[in-house]
Amino acid sequence: MLRSINWLLCSLLSATLVRSVELSGHAQSLFDQSMSFQDQIYDPDVSYLRYFYYPLAAGPHETRSTVWYSLGLLQRNQGDDVKEAIKILENVIGDQEKNASVLWYGDYTVYPEQPTVGSPSYDPVIYNSWDPNWRGFIGTALIIIYEEFRSLLPPDVQNMVLESIYNSAVGDTYRVGGVDDDNLYPAYSNAWLMRTVASSWTGLKMNDSNMTTSGDRWAQEFLDLFDFNNTLSEFNGPTYAGVSLYALTIAAKYLNSTGSVIGQNAERVIQSIWDYESLLWNPNMRNFAGPWDRSYGYDMNNYVAIMSEWIWALIGKDHVWRYKSPIATMTHADDFQLAPVIAVLSDFHKTLVSKTVISRLKSFVGEHIYSGHTYAPPADYEPRNITTWLSPRLTIGTDSFNQSVIGGYSKDSTSFSPSVVQWIRPGGSIGYFNLYSTQTALKADVAPYALNLTYPLGNATSSFTFILATNPLGAKRDISGLGDVDGLKIEVVGGSVNPVPEVSFCGLVGGTCNIIHEFEHWNLTFTMPANSSDVPSIHFKFALE
Repeated sequence: MLRSINWLLCSLLSATLVRSVELSGHAQSLFDQSMSFQDQIYDPDVSYLRYFYYPLAAGPHETRSTVWYSLGLLQRNQGDDVKEAIKILENVIGDQEKNASVLWYGDYTVYPEQPTVGSPSYDPVIYNSWDPNWRGFIGTALIIIYEEFRSLLPPDVQNMVLESIYNSAVGDTYRVGGVDDDNLYPAYSNAWLMRTVASSWTGLKMNDSNMTTSGDRWAQEFLDLFDFNNTLSEFNGPTYAGVSLYALTIAAKYLNSTGSVIGQNAERVIQSIWDYESLLWNPNMRNFAGPWDRSYGYDMNNYVAIMSEWIWALIGKDHVWRYKSPIATMTHADDFQLAPVIAVLSDFHKTLVSKTVISRLKSFVGEHIYSGHTYAPPADYEPRNITTWLSPRLTIGTDSFNQSVIGGYSKDSTSFSPSVVQWIRPGGSIGYFNLYSTQTALKADVAPYALNLTYPLGNATSSFTFILATNPLGAKRDISGLGDVDGLKIEVVGGSVNPVPEVSFCGLVGGTCNIIHEFEHWNLTFTMPANSSDVPSIHFKFALE
């Protein structure tokens, strides 16, 4: 009873003393639309969001996005919002792994109905039955909740949040790249930064010098790699560059004056990221030109990327998508559930973004070539060379690389796009023609309207496979060759391959191959002549139609 009375008094006081984070118009619209989206899938009977996107199973709820939603509830602070947020926090933290002897200690469930990880019927499989990055995503969200909204929470819930952050940060110390199937190296930019920021913040808050030292060491390892090229090793990912900016913004806002290594450097790293990302952004297409280390689609107008949310918060929704599709109909729409968190951070974040960058995001700066480098060991034997040509309606971008594994650092050819061509088609939609990675080495040359690709380690069995966009409704339905592509003339003008491709269709309900990240596409494969001794190469010329 005493706790109830004290909580009632605190609630009455907070109603007059506690204010939400002030949001600008763009940030507020991002926040409102995302919360409206999530309000529809919130289940108040169990205080979890329903599992919206993956695996589209009947029944389950979802843990990570529910914590993001609780932050949004505290920011909105209307009606029963705070009460629901507290229930969410109690549920999620109550389900946190408490066995310090397991690798997933301090982690959170992927979804609350799942069997107990490590039980006889549920093997502990990293990135499957348990996801170590959930500690980073949820732990950093809890840091924002504690920093911005703790006065809305009863004292025991504040303490519970702090304890949960601490346990999560301790659990993240169990991660060692190359051990127990973990891939956490400094080159895994977004996950490494979330761990670094959480450890630095928690060590300072809890007066834990070991944790602070770890955070500073991890920060320096990241900075040593970043400063080599002034680029993220996880280069130009429309989703994960956004997550890296999220982690760095937490550091810049809450750790800048603490003396921590990441806090002292976060602002200038954010500025460097935006400097090159804004040069790769084509505001006419609403897409970052390639190459992309990790992407969840081939046209950002058709899937939700975290970078789209940052751009919305900075300059408005009208600058984000060319199409007017409802967000719930876009692939990877579950990433829109992070938007309340982005919105809460965005006005502070905007103070770190230059007027030059904002101008580049709003309007195309004119035809230009971006040249840069990135390096992601242990996958990269040497830094990759990035060259991207951007014009108002056509972009061509590539990386040259020499790697230990096909598919780049993530070992995933479906998300690693080392050569990307995009164009605006006559009806206004975006076409794409992307190399599907099948080799560990590529030499690429880009010039206006031209692309040359070579496999220096290839042989007569090598082939160049491209992911080609389906034509828009009203254009040719069937593609039998390059002459059927809508809006772009593609010519093979040289190289050692057969110039006529093998064509197949990868469809939602048919074809000879599977869709990738929910994108239907055509596969165009160029093969070498039998018994050829030439180095595999292909040379293209392009012309807009």
